[in-house]
Amino acid sequence: MTNSTVTLSDIQAARERIAGKIVRTPTVLSPNLSERLGVPVHLKLEHRQTTGSFKLRGASNAIASLAADEKRRGVVAASTGNHGRALAHAARLEGLRAVICMSRLVPENKVSEIRRLGADIRIVGKSQDDAQEEVDRLVAEEGLTMVPPFDHAAVIAGQGTVGLEMLDDVPDAATVVTPVSGGGLAAGVAAAINGLKPTMKVIGVSMERGAAMQASLAAGKPVLVDEMPTLADSLGGGIGLENRLTFSMIRDLLDGIVLVSEEEIAAGIVHAYAEEREIVEGAGAVGIAALLAGKIVAEGPVVILMSGRNIDMALHRKIICGEWAA
Repeated sequence: MTNSTVTLSDIQAARERIAGKIVRTPTVLSPNLSERLGVPVHLKLEHRQTTGSFKLRGASNAIASLAADEKRRGVVAASTGNHGRALAHAARLEGLRAVICMSRLVPENKVSEIRRLGADIRIVGKSQDDAQEEVDRLVAEEGLTMVPPFDHAAVIAGQGTVGLEMLDDVPDAATVVTPVSGGGLAAGVAAAINGLKPTMKVIGVSMERGAAMQASLAAGKPVLVDEMPTLADSLGGGIGLENRLTFSMIRDLLDGIVLVSEEEIAAGIVHAYAEEREIVEGAGAVGIAALLAGKIVAEGPVVILMSGRNIDMALHRKIICGEWAA
């Protein structure tokens, strides 16, 4: 892995490295969405991953790639919840200390699960950037090893293993739809697919409220974006003004990014539950939301990546019962 990109061979090596540490999640056909769109639509059920999201792949690969001294010092990361949960889980399996820094916007259900896994928790400020400042302090003062949530070669390579599995399961797919936040997942998936089937389209989806990657692409460089409350809380946060990897990979490898509203995200959550019998969080529903809203043109078999299930269940009930309003 270089400091400029992550390659197909890096992702293939990550698949071997994390085998046995993650679940090989299924890909299933959605009869309802297939009928609606007139083409086969498959769902990659990555929300069934051990920690409830794809993040375990990147965290496991990153920890497995650390030197012995780095492991001894322990690991630290900023997180909107799912990366922290994954890193805490992976660190516990290796007997390592883990410190997770989060802003006050992270839902309590995600904070409590990270605490249950034995990680030290720091709640700092109102944004991912505030949490990152605490990470930087801990690295400087306590010597902890930082494992970033997305802009890290081993993390990206680990997330890219999702792309390999989707290609294995639906080799004739024409389009893959993936959530986009800081870009670790989308960059890894796009690198895997581009390396094996460059004719396949990869479309990213984010929320309208605070889509940092989309704003950065529009500006031609990483920019700061206000972090706002959203049903897709896992997609919140910036991409880092000193972004080394994901910005350029997303710019060069994705075929576009579409944005969905809060109401459309809610409709995606409802569809996943009522039609697919799956419970997903807002970030995990954005692909379905984009298809239902007609924001993605499906020209052949489609694979939608459902990335996480760690939603507060009281909120989920309100959405399903029509009691939630943006």
